[in-house]
This record gives sequence, structure tokens and C-alpha cells, in this order.
Amino acid sequence: MNRSVLLSTSLSLNLLFLGIALVGWVAPNVSTTFNPDVDEPIIVPSARIHPLAVVNGSVTIGEMIFVAPGASIRGDEGQDIFVGDQSNVQDGVVIHGLETFEGDHELPENEVQVAGKSYSVYIGKRVSLAHQSQVHGPAKVGDDTFVGMQALVFRTELGDHVVVEPGAKLIGVKIASGRYMPALSLITTQAQADALPVITATYPYRNLNEGVVSVNIQLAKAGQPNQISR
Repeated sequence: MNRSVLLSTSLSLNLLFLGIALVGWVAPNVSTTFNPDVDEPIIVPSARIHPLAVVNGSVTIGEMIFVAPGASIRGDEGQDIFVGDQSNVQDGVVIHGLETFEGDHELPENEVQVAGKSYSVYIGKRVSLAHQSQVHGPAKVGDDTFVGMQALVFRTELGDHVVVEPGAKLIGVKIASGRYMPALSLITTQAQADALPVITATYPYRNLNEGVVSVNIQLAKAGQPNQISR
């Protein structure tokens, strides 16, 4: 093999690896008994996936979404996973779901319904999933909702304009729109969920999500920066 061919091959491989690095690890799922169909993520061009993020399988990513370093959105077990326009998935966030299909039958107990369609995880518009939070399906997060750092949402549906403060854990409940969960609280019964406080004009974090969404839309719009050579 002559020098020009080697140079051309090397350049092609470098461009391939660079292309992979610039979009993160975006890949189809593998075929299994609980997910026999191989699906590729659907990602709108205006979304920005950091090179150190993972998006695979049955996942839809909407407009102007920033997926930060270390985030993992895995549609390889529960399916489908949907992330609505102008939402953000911050550092270390995990979005995953229990199996929604096994053998020859669907598992509706592991799904949520939105507008007549089944999802493993549904994230609405202008939602902030803050650092190291987890949303594990079956789960739904309504529009304009903030899920704080290291919070957990599992088998839970959150309404619109909800604030989940850092470290709060919600398991097996439905939260009405306009409520907040105090930091480090554990909500596991519907009675606890129904008793959560309402967001009022005096609540200090009532406008927190608006600022977080604005910042992350700008990060998405800015595009992928070039890595500095060292």
C-alpha cells in the first residue's frame, strides 16, 4: 500500500472518529426478547448531544434540547422514550425504563399514556432534569417542570409546573400540577402526594425552571465547541 493510500485511509478514519465524538454515542438498541425491534434514536438537528453522552434505542429527542456530559438516555428496554422541545438533560442524568414488552405481549403496567400513545418515559416541553437526577419508567414529567439534582422519579407522573427539589424521591404516585416536593423528601403514597404544598408567589423556586431552560437553550443553539488539543 503506497503512502498516499495510507494517508487517505488514516484521514478517513480520523474523520469517522471525529464524527462519532461530535455527536456522542448515538446508537440503535440490540435485539432481545423484551425489545425484538432494533430502533435508532430520532434526534432533531437543532438538539445538541455532548460527546460524552449516550442516546440509544427507541428514543425521540425534540427541538433545541441540550444533553450534557455523562447523561444516559437508554431506549433499549422500556420503549418509547420521548424528550420534548426545549428541555434539558444535564450532567449524569439517567433516563431509562422497565421492559414494556416481553415475548409476544406488551406490558401496559410499565407504560404511561400521553395523547393516546404509550411511552416508557415521557418528558414534556421545557423540562429541566438537573445534575444526576433519574427518571425511570414508567414515568411522565409534565411541561415546565424542574427535577432537581439527585432526585428520583420512578413509577410516577408529574403534572405541569412542578418543582422537585434536590434529593427528593417519588415512587408510585401522581403529582398534581403546580406543586413542589421539599428537598430530600420521600413520597411513596398518594396521600403524601396529594398533601404536597402548592407553589405560590412566595415560593422561592417558582421561577427557577425558566432560567434553567433559557440557559440550556443557549447551550443547544451554540453548537458543539471544538476540543482543545493538548
